[in-house]
Amino acid sequence: MDNQQHNTAESFEGFKENDRLLPIANVGRIMKSILPANAKIAKDAKESMQECVSEFICFITSEASDRCLAEKRKTMNAEDILVAMEALGFDNYVEILRKYMQKYKIASTAITNNTTPTDE
Repeated sequence: MDNQQHNTAESFEGFKENDRLLPIANVGRIMKSILPANAKIAKDAKESMQECVSEFICFITSEASDRCLAEKRKTMNAEDILVAMEALGFDNYVEILRKYMQKYKIASTAITNNTTPTDE
């Protein structure tokens, strides 16, 4: 697909294709952060990763959204995402993400209360 076709391409629900993707600069920055300082990343590698992570987020979010709709809720929360991940077979990640969320909440509360966070 050439650039002009790419820029005018419409996807589901009338969004431009790039509107459904994470920003390529952010994807590239995250990829670069785990590689050696002198490593180079090809543009097509960034684009492939951009497509994959964007699709993954849509996949998980869609499942979480279904849960919210079934429970007649309008707001999705972290637990909805974790339950969706579990339902879709990403169980290996759920436990560590729950621990991360607990630590995040403790740190956020400490910042709000201007105290020092402690591990529980």
